[in-house]
Amino acid sequence: MIRITGLAALALLLASGAFAQQAGQPLLTGKKAFGDWKADRPGVRRLIKPDDLPKPNAAESASNGGGVTDRPEDAKPILPPGFSAELVASGIDSPRVVRVAPNGDLFVADSRANQIRVYRLAEGSAKPAEKSVFAKGLTRPYGIAFYPPGDKPQWVYVANSNSIVRFAYRDGDLEASGRPETIVSDIPSSHHWTRDIAFSPDGRTLYLSVGSGSNTAEDMGARPKGGVEEWARSEPLGATWGAEEGRADVLAFDPDGKNRRMVATGLRNCSGMTVQPATGALWCVVNERDELGDNVPFEYATTVKDGAFYGWPWYYIGDNEDPSHKGARPDLAGKVTVPDVLIQAHSAPLNITFYEGGNFPADYKGDAFVTLHGSWNRNVRTGYKVVRLRFKDGKPTGEYEDFATGFVIADDAVWGRPVGVAVAKDGALIVTEDGNGTIWRVTYGDGRS
Repeated sequence: MIRITGLAALALLLASGAFAQQAGQPLLTGKKAFGDWKADRPGVRRLIKPDDLPKPNAAESASNGGGVTDRPEDAKPILPPGFSAELVASGIDSPRVVRVAPNGDLFVADSRANQIRVYRLAEGSAKPAEKSVFAKGLTRPYGIAFYPPGDKPQWVYVANSNSIVRFAYRDGDLEASGRPETIVSDIPSSHHWTRDIAFSPDGRTLYLSVGSGSNTAEDMGARPKGGVEEWARSEPLGATWGAEEGRADVLAFDPDGKNRRMVATGLRNCSGMTVQPATGALWCVVNERDELGDNVPFEYATTVKDGAFYGWPWYYIGDNEDPSHKGARPDLAGKVTVPDVLIQAHSAPLNITFYEGGNFPADYKGDAFVTLHGSWNRNVRTGYKVVRLRFKDGKPTGEYEDFATGFVIADDAVWGRPVGVAVAKDGALIVTEDGNGTIWRVTYGDGRS
């Protein structure tokens, strides 16, 4: 990590804090929605549509991924008026996905340390009353799910980069009582390694996201054995082959890991999944491809429709053809599903959760929170924040607004990279970030639901 002076950091944080008090931000649309970290503040609203896509390679791509610095003293996420953030834990190697057990315990994937941590918070507080390592010796664990869904799960499922395992679980366990049982093996693990998992509301289906093995399928090979036409007749719509076979997909299994099937294809890197409580629909947040310019293509959050193809690697955001695959798959034109909510390019969305808690104001119910890990392939940084996706009657409006900002403190200095997001049992929002390895509890008012 690099260091910056405390006074400079404090000045930037105070300036950002002043922005946070401004309310009633106008809705930014079209090119005005393509901002960077300097324009970010709670309440800024954006609506991006497919027609807003610039042409690819209109701006030269950049490599701008460094600059993680020590968290300045007293630095916190900047939030809308009435909200506050308290530190739950710090100094964690790589806190990524966070999921909440039915009893309220926070299960956190510490991916680089190859373990799952558990935090039991004191009532109405961010202070852990107990903490433990639930399981260790894993392989870059990421997704976590409790099975069966409901109040009395018997298993904790964990998605490694190369497998899904499960641990026997009883309500309140702080440590696994036995060795892991492998449920799904032989998952390709190179390049994009974040594997998320979720169960359908009825518990009959286990979903698994598997990201691509490359940026734009450079190693896939020009043609599958037997030719493209034969492949297209025998495989799901938009399925890839060669080194990318079984990747850039959402798969489904029975809870015991059997009956593998394809749900959707063309999702370059679905790093986060959740089920929408109001509808039972599966949602993904997706990192799209790089090196096509500052604002191409858009990232997105979307429902995952059975049998749908979302474009990668041949197309993006509908029928926009990737220049590196020009003319390769004309048979797929007109068959690409357009995502539900478009997010600024290179924001790197990693996780999503729907808010059904009782602590936040009533108009937050039914909306979703998405963590944006932040750009590396953009001239001026974007992302590095938590945003709120707006819904009406269970359907996305397409609009999103900044909720938690302040993680970037200079063009070359970032202290926080949001990853995990979950709603605690008491209605607080839990956010992890892996720049400085911290976990935060966000509440409204006095923090009581």
